[in-house]
Order: sequence, then C-alpha cells, then structure tokens
Amino acid sequence: MAFKGTIVIDMEKCKGCDVCVTGCPNSCIALSKKVNKKGYNYLEMLNEDSCIGCANCAVICPDGVLEVYRVKV
Repeated sequence: MAFKGTIVIDMEKCKGCDVCVTGCPNSCIALSKKVNKKGYNYLEMLNEDSCIGCANCAVICPDGVLEVYRVKV
C-alpha cells in the first residue's frame, strides 16, 4: 500500500535550523534561499511527489512549525 503526503509549513515561525531536512528519508524538503520576516531561511518542499507523509520532519522539528497530511493512493 502506497501513501502520498504533503506538509504545511509555517514559514514565519521557521528558524531554519535544518534539523527536519536531515530527518526526511526522501529528501523532499530543503531550506529556501528566501528569508522570512525574522531573516531566517525557511523550509520549503522541493519534490512533493516523493513525500510519503511519514511525519519524521514534524516529529523532529523543535519549534512545531510543520503539519503533515497523508492519504492512501
């Protein structure tokens, strides 16, 4: 059974610590080259098709800025 996932990122609260990026098994997230109002490079999805909704990124995020959604395909 396959799963498709997506994440919602609170870009203004993200401080760009990069912890979630190392926890992603499919390398579908990365820090943006753009910055938020606080001057941090925030998280963005690179490849939505490879996200399986495992929620590793949300679990490991120290600031809780991620919401993960997952559906069966």
